Amino acid sequence: MFILLGMPIVQIIIFGFALSNEVKNARIIIYDQSGDIATQRITEAFNNSQYFDIEKSVYSYEDIESSFKKGNIKLAIVFPQNFQNDLEHFNTVQIQLVADASDPNTATTLTNYATAIITDYQNNITNYRELPYSIKTEQRMLYNPQLKGAYNFVPGVMAMVLMLVCTMMTAITIVREKETGTMEILLVSPIQPFMIIVAKAVPYLLLSMMNIASILLLSVYVLEVPINGSLLLLLLESVLFTLTCLAFGLLISSSTDSQQTAMFISLTGMFLPTLMLSGFMFPIENMPLPLRLISNIVPARWYYSIVKDVMIKGSGFATILKETLILTGMLIALLLISIKNFKIRLA
Repeated sequence: MFILLGMPIVQIIIFGFALSNEVKNARIIIYDQSGDIATQRITEAFNNSQYFDIEKSVYSYEDIESSFKKGNIKLAIVFPQNFQNDLEHFNTVQIQLVADASDPNTATTLTNYATAIITDYQNNITNYRELPYSIKTEQRMLYNPQLKGAYNFVPGVMAMVLMLVCTMMTAITIVREKETGTMEILLVSPIQPFMIIVAKAVPYLLLSMMNIASILLLSVYVLEVPINGSLLLLLLESVLFTLTCLAFGLLISSSTDSQQTAMFISLTGMFLPTLMLSGFMFPIENMPLPLRLISNIVPARWYYSIVKDVMIKGSGFATILKETLILTGMLIALLLISIKNFKIRLA
């Protein structure tokens, strides 16, 4: 009854609100080297748009680079010096749009939105007449100049593959022992519950490491997606995410009595949220507040951000410290709950 009545409601809510290709509330920064009335009015137009939220103003290209490294900024608007003077006397001026192209679809969408806002301002000052005023935009795509979709595809695939192998496969291990009767033999042995859990997790950890290696090799040599950051850091973060998924799978397996139930919970509890609430397919900024809050408890969201920052942007550990701490906290909590829920007696 829960499946028949509950799942359609959940799917309608998620597909109706989360699955949208439109980008809203994207965080941007402003680098205004002119500071005149014209640049202030264009900045106000961006601020009044539903598509952009101005995070802050910066004062150098180094500030722009560091803001993109932190992963919160999607677009930077750069006004040149003497903007209004050049527009009035030379009838032409150029605005630079610097986008984070590690997600090429979002970068293209945002630059198009920004260009439309600038064009609208130009039409307002000319009253839509054919005057020799011209405001041009120069687009610069950071990290992914060719706008290859693989730059966004690879981090998402890594998260999905690890989630499937770790969570779904380990979710049925202890349940299978219960159904076949071998759990009784394990329980009467001197083996501690923690060692049983570790023994179930190690094979899938090794298998996940093989999957990570194959994905990275294919990404670099077939899809031509470079590893711009530290390979060691990327591998360590992948191990952390794998352990978190294993802990979640073991929690499911220790709390259920049938393989079908364990597989269903792993699919609905991790696979679907990974697909729709991690930022892989659809920007989290587009979602309503309740879904954005729910996405915070999806481990794949934080791992997807880590892979993009390290692999695509070349960021260091300081940039991904928050995501690492969140995954570590999830791992510890899931392990403690798994051990506590492990039943040492069969009913």
